[in-house]
Formats: sequence, C-alpha cells, structure tokens
Amino acid sequence: MPFWELQRQLGIDVDRWLLRQSMPQPYGKAGACHAFEREWVECGHGLGQTRARRECQPEYEDFMECMHRTKLAVRLRTILEQRNKMIKEGKYTPPDYHKGKEEPRP
Repeated sequence: MPFWELQRQLGIDVDRWLLRQSMPQPYGKAGACHAFEREWVECGHGLGQTRARRECQPEYEDFMECMHRTKLAVRLRTILEQRNKMIKEGKYTPPDYHKGKEEPRP
C-alpha cells in the first residue's frame, strides 16, 4: 500500500522530530530519553506491577521529567517570578540587550 511509505516517497521524515522514546529511531540514534526509559524498565523487570511502582518511583520520575520537562518548567517559572518581583522592587535592572535597546549591528 502506497500510503504507508508516504514519508519516504515525499522525502520527509516527521518521525525524526516526533519520536522521543527508545523505539527504533531514524538514523540509528537512540531517543532523547532512552537511558531513563531503560533504567525504569530494568528496575521494574520481574518485580510485578505493584512492587515496581513502589520501588522504581525515582526511575519513573526521571523518565517522565525527561519526556515532559514539568520540573524544568516550574523552576523557570519561579525564576521569572522572582526576577519580575526584583524589578518591581527596584533591586534589579535588566541589561539593555534584554530590553531590546541594544546597539545596531553592522
């Protein structure tokens, strides 16, 4: 069926940007979170679902953080809130290049 080979026929590779887990990747490179997923699977292998949830929680949290970046987003939001608070209090003045008032480049 020609539909299944559409990406190859058009010369585009959407999978390169969409896939992030450790399934077979284009160009033979491992996914971005391959190491974390592998640690989680190895930890839970042979334990059973209930015991694996309890004992492999740190590995699972690391894998989910790699996939979704939720802790990173919270940390960045906290940093920006603190920065804005310091600007309002007058304790911090951002540099000109952060305000869009930089010198024109040649």
